[in-house]
Amino acid sequence: MSRTLVAGRRRATAAALTVAVLVPLAAACDGGDDSAGDRTTTVKVLAAASLTNVFAKAADAYHKEHPDVTVTFSFAGSQQLAAQVNQDFPADALVTADTKTMDGLTGKTGTPQIIAKNRLVIATADGNPKHVKGLADLAAEKKLKVVLAAPAVPVGRYSKKVLDRQGIKVQPVSQEQDVRGVLSKVELGEADAGIVYATDAMTAPDKVDAVQIPDDQNAIAEYPAATLKVSPHAKEADAFVKWLGGAQAQKILRDAGFQKP
Repeated sequence: MSRTLVAGRRRATAAALTVAVLVPLAAACDGGDDSAGDRTTTVKVLAAASLTNVFAKAADAYHKEHPDVTVTFSFAGSQQLAAQVNQDFPADALVTADTKTMDGLTGKTGTPQIIAKNRLVIATADGNPKHVKGLADLAAEKKLKVVLAAPAVPVGRYSKKVLDRQGIKVQPVSQEQDVRGVLSKVELGEADAGIVYATDAMTAPDKVDAVQIPDDQNAIAEYPAATLKVSPHAKEADAFVKWLGGAQAQKILRDAGFQKP
């Protein structure tokens, strides 16, 4: 028998063995009623933009503990999330950056629980080149380019509250639709300063400095979480919301700079 024929038969045999191995694996991936893929439930969460980084870590931790559930997120300003809920956007749970927004959705959600708190800081360019020391430096007469969130956004409402309380008038160069928009303007050098949550400033330590606002001048943000009544996965959504108040999730939130509920 020629070497060419032997080699050809060996290749054919190898190919057959490959098919024999791959087909069962493909069938297992396609799965039946007992496959892990079929048992996996995706829980869709509408969440405040300031939770973007920390919730990515929380989702990974939750999936390791609950491999049959995958949690995905849609991040935006709380006012935008509320508009989606009022339009019965297909989702399972909601986490906002204030209780006012959540309270306005009575009838659309289950009973909310506060999972974390946050506080405001002044974000400046790295090294604080404009030497911002406090809220008074944001006043219009100081001629700084200041960016704030729009008044309809929770962080914008908190910012207005603290500025009004100090009698400080600010003329912002822009009003953003969420806190990440404010942070981005400062990072890109399009603003000298902006008011953001402390946790957002912590996500860009090499790009911005955080100027602390004294407790007696500050405002505390509360983050309520609730299952949406339109959820097709209410059981799984309830479990995730409950988990957010538990020890593991609370440690993740603390490590990211959020305060205890």
